[in-house]
Amino acid sequence: MRRHRFAASVLTAVGALLAGALSATAADAAPSHSPAPASFAPKAAAKGFWTAERMRDATPLDLVRRAPGSLKAPVPGGEETVVGPTSFPQAGGPWTGGGSVVKTSGRVFFTFQGRTASCSGNSVTSQNGSTVITAGHCVKYQGSWHTNWVFVPGYDNGQAPYGQWSATKILATDQWAASEDINYDVGAAVVAPLNGRTLAETVGAQGLKFNGGYNKPMYAFGFPAAAPYDGSKLIHCSGNSSKDFLFSKDHSLGCNMTGGSSGGPWFESFDEATGTGLQTSVNSFGYTFLPNRMFGPYFGNEAKAVYDKAQVS
Repeated sequence: MRRHRFAASVLTAVGALLAGALSATAADAAPSHSPAPASFAPKAAAKGFWTAERMRDATPLDLVRRAPGSLKAPVPGGEETVVGPTSFPQAGGPWTGGGSVVKTSGRVFFTFQGRTASCSGNSVTSQNGSTVITAGHCVKYQGSWHTNWVFVPGYDNGQAPYGQWSATKILATDQWAASEDINYDVGAAVVAPLNGRTLAETVGAQGLKFNGGYNKPMYAFGFPAAAPYDGSKLIHCSGNSSKDFLFSKDHSLGCNMTGGSSGGPWFESFDEATGTGLQTSVNSFGYTFLPNRMFGPYFGNEAKAVYDKAQVS
């Protein structure tokens, strides 16, 4: 039975929360399960795999929140699981301001359960110059890490003006890796150099801010690919953020971005003239009964920990 009243759709692709916590067999016994690994080293996508056509056709698969603590993914070829309207009043719009964000942000493409899917991501300042921040469900979902993972900064309607950057390692917060807790929906990727240069050397990188508090002016960016968008343009929203008053401790922002925008950056102290800011969250999910609001995880110590692991990998 479909329950629509409290359903919520996550803004992109893939999965379901793993049920339950691990339990010990006895106080003096060894644990019955090993902790879920919080990183994965995928093989590079085969050369030519991500063609312009395949990138355009990658599906932004939405998650559906049936109830607090429960998420469900659509079944290929099955009943459409997204509830609520399929198009919304315009709350944001295409970014026409230029600046660094046009190059540091991009689309993320990967294979999940045999399907090609898309998210968004952002190049961030790091020791290795090769770190991308995205959403947790954009690197792992339903207990499986994604494959054929690439980042395409400055994506432009099937074109990759700065190349396709293959991940050598993808990571998630410990909480996301263990139980896919929506409060910690933060992921990262380390990408291989391209043409002898790092990602940061090629497109630049944005700064980050952790434990910055709530209720701040924010700019959010992404490449939504579900109606009314088609994934071809960088879309943005801006306004004063607030704390989610329902089922999470996430940020909330007035925005109408849809599937495919997950993993796109949220910035504090964003300068429209230069297109730079401090990244403090990522697009994560939205409640269907609040179609013009979007939610993103709080960048606390957990998010900093996965970033710290990524930047030295």
